Amino acid sequence: MSRVVVFGTSQWADLALHYLTHDSPHEVVGFTVDGDYLQASEFRGLPVCAFEEIESVHPPDDVSLFLPISFKRMNHLRAERFAAAKEMGYDLISYVSSKATTFSDFNCGENCFILEDNTIQPFVEIGDDVVMWSGNHIGHHSRIGDHVMITSHVVISGVCRVEDHCFFGVNATVRDETVIGRETVVGMGVTILADTEPFSVYKAQKSKPADFRSDELRSLSHKSQG
Repeated sequence: MSRVVVFGTSQWADLALHYLTHDSPHEVVGFTVDGDYLQASEFRGLPVCAFEEIESVHPPDDVSLFLPISFKRMNHLRAERFAAAKEMGYDLISYVSSKATTFSDFNCGENCFILEDNTIQPFVEIGDDVVMWSGNHIGHHSRIGDHVMITSHVVISGVCRVEDHCFFGVNATVRDETVIGRETVVGMGVTILADTEPFSVYKAQKSKPADFRSDELRSLSHKSQG
């Protein structure tokens, strides 16, 4: 169990407070934000301090940190705060939902935020500072690098390698034995069938309406029933 200070006062920080309070052994004792964004001294009834002053308010030997920061700037914002926290000597906790499916050999790095209904098969390796929203599948023997964001209902098949700072949109799919190069963006609904080059961006094709109306289907269904 750790006493934990959470970075942020946004919806992500609010969710982190909820998950850590109801589904972890940790106790959230406060929040911290960059000084330029410090607008109130409390959030959810707990004190908020400037990140630049956190060492004097919450020394590293008294608390751990948790940084549930979004994927802005291809996860680099979260990575920068991660590096700053480590430089100051803080331990960073990870949260893995009790409702995620993992196995006895599962291990992840620091500052991971892994929500419910993720299926993580045996021999998967997950690095530092990885966010996995709900409902994803990570196939056996795959390796997820550092500072990665996986949204929801993403399938990364077996024996894949995801390099640092990648982003996966909702319902993206990656074929087995595929390498996703550094800082690749895999957009919502995209299927990846071959290795990607670093810094590449894959967008889904925009759906087009059919050349008939939905109310026409009523008459077609009626006719099919005789």
